[in-house]
Amino acid sequence: MISPEQTTVVVRPLQPQDLAAATAVWNQVVEDGIAFPQQEILDLPAAEAFFAQQDLTAVALLDGKVCGLYILHPNNIGRCGHICNASYAVDRNRRGQGIGKALVQDCLRMGKELGYRVLQFNAVVATNTAARKLYEKLGFVQLGTIPGGFRMPDGHYEDICPYYHEL
Repeated sequence: MISPEQTTVVVRPLQPQDLAAATAVWNQVVEDGIAFPQQEILDLPAAEAFFAQQDLTAVALLDGKVCGLYILHPNNIGRCGHICNASYAVDRNRRGQGIGKALVQDCLRMGKELGYRVLQFNAVVATNTAARKLYEKLGFVQLGTIPGGFRMPDGHYEDICPYYHEL
């Protein structure tokens, strides 16, 4: 958790001056290859376009610096368009400080504010125990397990666990 000497985590929508730092944090998670399905890192023009395509891209600031972000978007269309999906990225040097919790809590609030009824995660990697513990602590429900649903960087497969939270 964040120590009392540190500033509170502030979560707000992405602003143009955040783009480089947010892209760097996103790319860390992609490069690690153990949580996101994406394999290609984003350059700044691609990141700007990608983040703009979302219903919301928000950043977490700690001591005035971008230390994490989330993207929020529809999980599906039409009759399932009331379900949203999100991805979270926290700077690998700032993990374990409550940043992820602040991002998820803001995302739950904003998802509801944007008119969604459910937030669903399609592919939480089973070995991502920190994320899974956080989601469960915040009231997410695991829907089951998809055996071998995620290919790790070394080529072996890990299970994925879908989760949902009513908004």
